[in-house]
Amino acid sequence: MDDNHNSSDQATPRWVALARLLRPQGRRGELLSDLLTDLDPDIQFATGRQVTLAPASASAPAASAAPTTIESFFLPTGKNAGRIVLKLRGCDSISEAELLAGHQLMVPAEELPTLDPDTFYVADLIGCALFNGSASVGTVVDVQFAMSPDGKTRLPEAAPLLGIQLTNAKPDDEPVLIPFVLVHLESVDLASKQIHMNLPEGLLDTSAE
Repeated sequence: MDDNHNSSDQATPRWVALARLLRPQGRRGELLSDLLTDLDPDIQFATGRQVTLAPASASAPAASAAPTTIESFFLPTGKNAGRIVLKLRGCDSISEAELLAGHQLMVPAEELPTLDPDTFYVADLIGCALFNGSASVGTVVDVQFAMSPDGKTRLPEAAPLLGIQLTNAKPDDEPVLIPFVLVHLESVDLASKQIHMNLPEGLLDTSAE
């Protein structure tokens, strides 16, 4: 799955989040980051690629946001396997990296390759109504990637988790997490913002506990 078209409004490009900056990782401004797509890192983080910073919850950068440039990257091993370390132009110290932590790196969707069937950008799934069969379950408000028990390593073979705000939820209720697995997926209609799944019996009750 890939973390994030509006053909009727060509003046407003659709943006895709490539990574979420977590914290400094090194003395020269490098940042440990979560990958938000499964695209080839050599393509999406190529040296010289221009990216734009946006707040963690934003679907697009601010209109005034100026692009920055990727200088280099590497894929760490050990406890941070499954993540990426990025060096951005103009971020050359730990203190400068700390100011960027929590932001997303975004690019216009038109700059990325076409997705394979049954893969989706995270941004396209946010806001979709989830149905279990014909029954309305709620709305996708977040997409999370499974992590190791210590929360440090992404598990690349594990299914992403849809964070669902249940239809009958109270205002302070936390979203429930539903595994987004193809075996339970009936259809995804991005035009109408609907996801139809056939969830195992008891999954919603377990998730809501």
